[in-house]
Amino acid sequence: QVQFVESGGGLVQPGGSLRLSCVASGIRFGTYAMGWYRQAPGKQRVLVASITSGGTTGYTVSVLDRFTISRDNAKNTMYLQMNSLRPEGSAVYYCNTDPPWSTRNDYWGQGTQVTVSS
Repeated sequence: QVQFVESGGGLVQPGGSLRLSCVASGIRFGTYAMGWYRQAPGKQRVLVASITSGGTTGYTVSVLDRFTISRDNAKNTMYLQMNSLRPEGSAVYYCNTDPPWSTRNDYWGQGTQVTVSS
């Protein structure tokens, strides 16, 4: 069964940092490109960072130079280091393959809430 479990979110002040983690199971993790997605209230879920099986990374412009995506294939785990956080970064963050394994909700995890506020 394909499963993604996110953790590491929380409340942080503007300018602060958080590190998110994602553990994947049910897939050959090391062979897939992976991505971090986020969904703000009332908005669609969007991809913010991605990493190929070989380690090539990509970022949406709004997080470039502030977020760093990485992966540990031996642990089936992906990370997102988020620095210089801004209030507009408040959202539920999800991980999945890139492109997503499925559009069905049961192939998405619960996500982890990130709130950037003073």
